[in-house]
Amino acid sequence: MTGILVSILMGSESDKDIAAKAEDALKEKGVAFETKVISAHRQPEELTRYVKASPAKVFICVAGLAAALPGVVAAQTDKPVIGVPCSGNRSLGGIDALFSIVQMPPGVPVATVGIDNGKNAAVLAMRILNLLK
Repeated sequence: MTGILVSILMGSESDKDIAAKAEDALKEKGVAFETKVISAHRQPEELTRYVKASPAKVFICVAGLAAALPGVVAAQTDKPVIGVPCSGNRSLGGIDALFSIVQMPPGVPVATVGIDNGKNAAVLAMRILNLLK
């Protein structure tokens, strides 16, 4: 894990196409990252262990439906968290995930990009990293 600047987390494998957009943008700029699938609902203990041990400076969390992943990660770290709501061919088109991500309680901030916009999540992560230089 050493040298990782951005951690891309997905709630499930079904989110991989959106995560790939973030991966491509980070690769293009030579930013070190890793991608993991860890569900906030099905693997909460594993998620906690990962977040606390990760050397990443920024987390990108890709999730659909109830989209708890970004908020759960933000509750466990003081590092920036970017949420990417996914539409995933569902009847609500990602609005449910968007509302889940943007409605965080005070003290648990999650920056949010547009539905299915993994590329903008990567761009925002790189801008955050620029501030840390």
